Amino acid sequence: MSPLEAMKIRTSERRCVTSMFSILVAVCLLLSACGDSEDPALGDGSLGVVTVDRGDSVQIRSVSAFDLGNPEALDYFNAVQFAIENYGPIHGEFTVELGEAINDACSAEDGPATAEAVLADENVLGAIGTSCSATATTAVPMITAAGMVVISMSNTSPVLTSDLAGNRAEYHQPGYYRTAHNDLYQGEAVAAFLHDSLGPQEAAVVHEGDAYTQGLAQAFSDAFERHGGTITDFIEIDLDTTDLPAVLTQIAAKGPAALFFPLNQDAANALTAAVRQHVGFEDTVLLSGDGVLHYSFLESDSSAGVFISGPDLDFGDNANQATGMNAEQVTERFIDETGAPPVRAFWAHAYDATTLLLDAITAASRVDGDKLVIDRAGIRQYLNQVGDYQGIIGELSCDEFGDCGSGKVSIIQHLDPTNPDASWDNVVYRFSP
Repeated sequence: MSPLEAMKIRTSERRCVTSMFSILVAVCLLLSACGDSEDPALGDGSLGVVTVDRGDSVQIRSVSAFDLGNPEALDYFNAVQFAIENYGPIHGEFTVELGEAINDACSAEDGPATAEAVLADENVLGAIGTSCSATATTAVPMITAAGMVVISMSNTSPVLTSDLAGNRAEYHQPGYYRTAHNDLYQGEAVAAFLHDSLGPQEAAVVHEGDAYTQGLAQAFSDAFERHGGTITDFIEIDLDTTDLPAVLTQIAAKGPAALFFPLNQDAANALTAAVRQHVGFEDTVLLSGDGVLHYSFLESDSSAGVFISGPDLDFGDNANQATGMNAEQVTERFIDETGAPPVRAFWAHAYDATTLLLDAITAASRVDGDKLVIDRAGIRQYLNQVGDYQGIIGELSCDEFGDCGSGKVSIIQHLDPTNPDASWDNVVYRFSP
């Protein structure tokens, strides 16, 4: 090879290296990933982006079933609002707006209307809710189809996520997550409590046929049979058409030692009132699920003595890693601003769900001049890989189907309808997966 030819080769190599370096610099600048710049935002743009102008706000929503006549009506909405305020602006610059509280009405029939209320603003990034599993079955598909995410604080039905054995459930949707437990855990907790603590070997079950009540009823029944127990009846009721005395006569004829009724509030009130007037249930152990952890049930005379399962509310000194707030501090905020502590069972789950969403928005966004650019797919990317996230309720880790909660369940015995608040601390059994 001649010296001239060698020089030409070296010159060509230098040009190639220079060109490659120029390309790398350009890519680096585009991604804002060089030198002292921040890491690039998560997301690939596949679900679209939302751009927020400086001076405008990032939009999220709160969705839960509430009756403004009840003292605990807006506990979940307030928990979300307090979490937003404790968290502060996204990237320290862009405020977050919650909008008006959206009532999910707690029925599958009302799910589409609930979804439309969330979708009314196309810039909404996600919703904290719904509170009812039945609403979620029809609302979540519409919301997530628009690229938004849903993080529920109190949906517990297994049909919304998985069977906890790696199999997708009927109503699972990508973009759906929850900080609440999966009712497969709650069903196991009630079954273990009955078997280990009280000893009944026969139990009857009553449900309403919706995603929550039937899902928990089935979870309990399967778990109770695994523990060697027998289900004497598995009955669906409808308050509009069911003759409750006739149902109770059928159940009493088989003499079960326990009656498990994971019903919604109105049905639970009606059933327990009928039980108290019916012969054959004087010694029957009565149990219900977290759907009755409301004053409207706890203050009814017929609720005395009922065992109630629900989320474990022993938060200890747990502090939310995004805000540094613990349960006592947030409770004080409730008292200062609303005049009463939160009493809805999943209020802390709502707080943690909110900071998860805000952290996801932060990770999926970048400041571009006077705008905040948020990648919808990046929000899901962040939530899909959440692990060992410290919340008020404990450590949160999201599996591939959106179950992020710890699965811890406690059972209380409600003794005095004139003092329902005392029952929250009357824990008789705790379960941890």
